[in-house]
Amino acid sequence: MNGASELRSFASSDGDLAYLDTGSGDPVVLIHSGYVDHRVWDAQIPALAAHYRVIAPDVRGHGSSANATEPFRWADDLAGLLRHAGAGPAVLVGLSMGGVIATDTVLEHPELVRAVVTCGAATGDFRYTDPWHREIQAESARALGAGDIEGWLKAFLSVAPGPHRTAGDIDPDILRRLREMALHTLSKHTPDEKDRHVPVTGSWARLPEIGVPVLTVNGGLEPDDMHAAAERLAGAVPDGRSVTIDGTGHYPNMERPEVFNRVLLDFLDAL
Repeated sequence: MNGASELRSFASSDGDLAYLDTGSGDPVVLIHSGYVDHRVWDAQIPALAAHYRVIAPDVRGHGSSANATEPFRWADDLAGLLRHAGAGPAVLVGLSMGGVIATDTVLEHPELVRAVVTCGAATGDFRYTDPWHREIQAESARALGAGDIEGWLKAFLSVAPGPHRTAGDIDPDILRRLREMALHTLSKHTPDEKDRHVPVTGSWARLPEIGVPVLTVNGGLEPDDMHAAAERLAGAVPDGRSVTIDGTGHYPNMERPEVFNRVLLDFLDAL
């Protein structure tokens, strides 16, 4: 639905960053998960754009955005985009990696953020400890290092059903879309490419600084680690709460979009 031809471009200090900008009203920014792009939000963009201005970037190194040639922080990229678009303060909605970008941004650039929604994420300090995730991370690293694209894709796509289901338990179109986006992003990189991302650290201790409403949304089938981290985030900020969408894994916005959209719109309407 949202083709690359509709994307706009923001000239950052290190290459052009792509983003979708549609609808009108108070700005809501949709930040995608790792290895995919703004299209992970295809079921959210029209629902939100009926009421809000929706900005959906391709994070640096993903989709149609430039790779990094120098050290960078996700939060600074997003802050630059919001200033360029005249879109602050905005509500930041982040999925997985995008949720980390959202919490990083409210900590580093609080004047640009009106509220935060994380999904399948907490802060950049969070690390999975369960054996299932550890195994996926190890296999992903092995496959990427060896240039084994199919091996990497198998590990990447196994996150969608989660530890309690198989690929046959979810809509095959979700896996097709994730695969297509991931292949597009992977094609931009080489196995020996240097990771130039500079993480924001010490975020757990800084959560009480977050002075805007925070909502954490998680699939009911996410590992216990993720639920505990989301509850920790919601409980550490002055105005935080959490919601669980039953019967979904790491991508509740794709598995049960109507429920996810209603949770999101209810939160936005109450701001």
